[in-house]
Amino acid sequence: MASAFTVLRRLYLSVYNWIVFIGWFQVLFLALKTLKESGHEQLYNAVEKPLLLAQSAAVLEILHGLIGLVRSPVSSTLPQIGSRLYLTWGILWSFPEIRTHVLVTSLVISWAITEIIRYSFFGMKEAFGFAPSWHLWLRYSTFLVLYPTGISSEVGLIYFTLPYIKASEKYCIRMPNKWNFSFDYLYAAILALGIYVPGSPHMYRYMLGQRKRALSKSKKE
Repeated sequence: MASAFTVLRRLYLSVYNWIVFIGWFQVLFLALKTLKESGHEQLYNAVEKPLLLAQSAAVLEILHGLIGLVRSPVSSTLPQIGSRLYLTWGILWSFPEIRTHVLVTSLVISWAITEIIRYSFFGMKEAFGFAPSWHLWLRYSTFLVLYPTGISSEVGLIYFTLPYIKASEKYCIRMPNKWNFSFDYLYAAILALGIYVPGSPHMYRYMLGQRKRALSKSKKE
């Protein structure tokens, strides 16, 4: 029974990782093609559909951690996925005015390269039980550059969206109402920016620790 569950688990995770890999590969391909042919202003429109699907699929990773399909702690998975979903849906999808900003380009390319490497790495591990040493190195080294570029783009896009959030009052709940509750999306966005200040260095240190453990283990093997 246990072996049957293991086979099903590996099959499911392999299919999941390779499907999402294809989604991110499409995002990167369309992004680079659009940059070459039309410029960064048209990049978001070109990648919107695969970006929304590929990024939203990451929600399943939280479920995977909760039910024990993977060993990744939910405490580290949740903030990473949460911040990306917020940028994808709460900023880019919600405020079209920001979509032509050049930071969308650095954001999408940083995310896409990171996820192409990550999902193909875990897809290899689940499908074949191993990944090549160069793939392991890429998985645990490219973040050294791509995490700062991605985080800087995220913070910049939230900041530059603040005037549009304020002007539109989208997602705001004003008093009086039947719930006797108020919510200001502008303050929520400012709070999100504040969370990046301690959160980003913490996650970077966490990933440095992961890199050290993974590469040390690889050398011993």
